[in-house]
Amino acid sequence: MDDSALTPEKILNVTEAVLRRFGPGKASVVDIARALGVSHGSLYRHFPSKADLFDAVVARWLGRVAGPLALIAAEAGPAPERLRRWFDVLIASERAKAQGDPELFATYAALAADARKIVAAHSERLATHIAKIVDDGVKQGAFAVGDANAMGAAIFDATTRFHHPLHARDWSSPEIAPAFEAIWRLILGGLGACALK
Repeated sequence: MDDSALTPEKILNVTEAVLRRFGPGKASVVDIARALGVSHGSLYRHFPSKADLFDAVVARWLGRVAGPLALIAAEAGPAPERLRRWFDVLIASERAKAQGDPELFATYAALAADARKIVAAHSERLATHIAKIVDDGVKQGAFAVGDANAMGAAIFDATTRFHHPLHARDWSSPEIAPAFEAIWRLILGGLGACALK
């Protein structure tokens, strides 16, 4: 490939393929450059280090998760239904990845463990989505809470078992759906009695 045709997007696409083939422990910048048909120095013009490249892969993966959720958070409409749909989409997306391509999911989970700042920013972004919906619910009279931001963070933390990759092994359990329903009822109760109507 001509170096002038090399873009961050192409590099990330090939990096994902190389990661799928070799795994995060064995994939190297040389492997990625070879798959692109360029020198490894060409990659460093776009990503200063292997860690930066892998962080970009994680950021793109998390962005794919966050994109549809941001749309739900920005919608108008009844907040209780939007909040439930937000969680339904998040949980379904994570489970589809874990069950549809377990090797790639495990690769991303391993990379994410080393990309703490990116993961923390992603978690904060998702908690902000929840806070936006909660704030809308307060304005609609559906929720009765004081600090939507604190509640958004608390709800995100309370539901970690159902969407964090570290818990993926539990997602196929028959008990997971009833467990989420129990947490959901607690969330609605914590948001205010009017949400239970």
